[in-house]
Amino acid sequence: MTPTLSEVLARVCTLLQLTEAQSSLRIPAPRRTLDGVATSRAAADPQARVGSFRCRSVLALCFAALIWAASPAAAQTYTITDLGTLGTNSRGSYSQAFCINSSGQVAGQSSASSTSTTDPAFLYSNGQLTSLGTLGGEYGQARGINTSGQVAGYSTLASGSYRAFLYTGGQMTDLGTLGADYSAAYALNDAGQVVGVSEKVAGQENAFLYSNGQMTDLGTLGGTSSTAYGINNQGVIVGYSYNTAGNFLGFIYQNGTMTALGTLGGSWSIAYAINDQNQITGQAYTKKNRTAHAFRYTTGTMVDLGALGGSSSYGSAINNSGTVVGLSTIRNGSYHAFISTKGGKMQDLNNMILTGTGWVLEEGAGINDAGQITGYGTLNGRLHAFLLTPAH
Repeated sequence: MTPTLSEVLARVCTLLQLTEAQSSLRIPAPRRTLDGVATSRAAADPQARVGSFRCRSVLALCFAALIWAASPAAAQTYTITDLGTLGTNSRGSYSQAFCINSSGQVAGQSSASSTSTTDPAFLYSNGQLTSLGTLGGEYGQARGINTSGQVAGYSTLASGSYRAFLYTGGQMTDLGTLGADYSAAYALNDAGQVVGVSEKVAGQENAFLYSNGQMTDLGTLGGTSSTAYGINNQGVIVGYSYNTAGNFLGFIYQNGTMTALGTLGGSWSIAYAINDQNQITGQAYTKKNRTAHAFRYTTGTMVDLGALGGSSSYGSAINNSGTVVGLSTIRNGSYHAFISTKGGKMQDLNNMILTGTGWVLEEGAGINDAGQITGYGTLNGRLHAFLLTPAH
C-alpha cells in the first residue's frame, strides 16, 4: 500500500533522529515520465545519495519525501481484453465499442459474416460477443447501455432508412421519428429513457427524449437543429444545438429548459455525456477557435482538459467519480485514447497498458464506476473493440 504524505514525513523524521551520525543514505527516487505524469511506462531514476544529515540534507530529505508520496507506486495500469468480431464481410473484420454498464457489459458495432446483416450492433457479456441484429437492414450500432442491459442505438430498416432503437429482453424496437424518415439514439438511463436526434416533417433535425412510449421534441437554442447525446438517472439531458447566431453550443436540458453551456473562449461546443452529479464532458473551442479541446464541466465551470500533444481532443464519457475518457490527437496527428481524473491533465491510455501487445488505443468511449473502460483502437493494424480493467 502506498504510504500517505504524513507517514512518509514521519519516517523521514525518525531516520533523522536515529541516523544523525551516519555519513550517507540512499533514498529511492520516484519514477516519472518526461512530462511529469506518472505512468506504468515511467523509467526509474537513479537513487539519490545524500551526503550528511545537516540542514541542507534535511531540506533534501523533506523534498524527496514529498516526491515519494506522489510517486507512481499506485499509478493506474490496465489489463486489456480484445472483444473480437462477429465475422468478416466485404468491408473486412472489425469492431467498435461505445458504451459500458456497471456489470461490465459492453455494446457497439461489429462486422458479421451474415449476407443479410453485415454490420450489426453487438452486446459483449460474460466473455461472449453476441449480435443484436438490426431493424431489417444491414447496419446497426449500439450507443448506450444501462444497468439492466437495455441497449439504445440506431439501425437501418430494409428500406435503408435509419431508426433509433431500444433493445430489451432480446427484442429490438423501432422508436419511430418526430415525423419524417430519420432518427438515431445515442444514450439511455436506468429508467429506459432514451435520447437522440430525429428529423421533423419540415426537414429540421431536433433532439428528442423517448419516455413511456412517446418521443418528445426538445427544441433548440433558437437555431435550426439540435442533438441529444447523454442523459443521467435524474433525466437531465446534454447535447448541442445551434443558436440564433448560427453557432452550435453544448446544452443542458432540465425542467423543460435548454441552457447553453458556453465554451473555452471560442465560438462552439458540444456536450457528449453527463453523470449523476450533473458533471458534463464533451468538446469546446478555445480562444480564436484555434483548437478544440475536451472539457469537464462542473457547477457552472468548464475546465480545459488539454490534448496529448496535438491540436484537438474530446471527452466521450464521464463516470460518477468525474473521470473522463475520450480521444485526442498526438503530435503526428494520429488518435490516442485518454483518461483524465478529477479534471486534471489527461493521460494517454496507451501508456497504461503493457508494451508489445500490438494495440494502439484510439478512443476511450465509455467508463463505468468501477473504472473499466471500453472503446476501440487498432490491434496489429485492425480496428477492434477493447475492454480495459484496472490492474489494481
